[in-house]
Amino acid sequence: MIRFRAFLIILISFCSVAIPLMAETAQPLQVTVGIAPLKHFAERIGGHHVSVTVMLPPGADPHTYEPKPRQVLSLSNSKIFFTSGVAFEEAWEDRFRAVSPSLRVVRVDDGIKKVPMESDHHGDHGGHGHESEFDPHVWLSPPNALRIAETVFRALADADPGNRTTYEANYTVLRNEIDLMHKEFTRLFSGMNGRKFLVFHPAWGYFAREYGFEQVAIEVEGKEPKPAELMKIIRDAKKLAIAAVFIQPQMSARSARTIADAIGGRVVNADPLAEDWAVNLREVATQFKAALR
Repeated sequence: MIRFRAFLIILISFCSVAIPLMAETAQPLQVTVGIAPLKHFAERIGGHHVSVTVMLPPGADPHTYEPKPRQVLSLSNSKIFFTSGVAFEEAWEDRFRAVSPSLRVVRVDDGIKKVPMESDHHGDHGGHGHESEFDPHVWLSPPNALRIAETVFRALADADPGNRTTYEANYTVLRNEIDLMHKEFTRLFSGMNGRKFLVFHPAWGYFAREYGFEQVAIEVEGKEPKPAELMKIIRDAKKLAIAAVFIQPQMSARSARTIADAIGGRVVNADPLAEDWAVNLREVATQFKAALR
């Protein structure tokens, strides 16, 4: 009897350790995001309960990228695919659904008021088959990011209700951080109303509108300016005393460098697709403030 009691105590002790261990080793929720900034939201809210795969590789152009066959097939392992409406996602969404019928495609831009894609100041080139109607770069505005965070939270909680409490707690922390960032930027850009900055590709329209200034684009719809248009941009930039041209690493910046040389300015990197969304946005905001002075 004593031996049986000792065995029972050992068995109970083993179970009390093994059950939590089994819970901790449960497979994380598989999630795919179209672009790297969305990984920030999924991981901040999901924590160790999610495993996030980014479809668009670093340095790839989201307007022309074609997912590899293995990427399309691997979507069948994911429960959720978070998209933002950039060109390659739009072009491939039907094929993604055909390969993975059970995949839940979640548009993080749902509920966000989109604005038309800005025409450049040297003329409207017309449609190009991508981004021809609305600006998809919604994640670059902190107020829009609040809506994105809510969408991601609800999608994760619906797919994995057992961890809803954790997701909600993480979402609340992230929401508060974004609120503080918005207040920080509002103070940073106080008095900047109406000022302009020069960008190669018009990715920063939502950010600029939110804080009262304006982007002027060198190219739109993938077309660089013609020589006469380039000269007009240079003249306008000199009149506005613009001393910086913002570029993104996913695109050619030949015209941007030509303009920067002509105005005696510098080329500054502003990556709209950086994975560390919060750190990147603060760095770009600081660069914008310096340029607007």
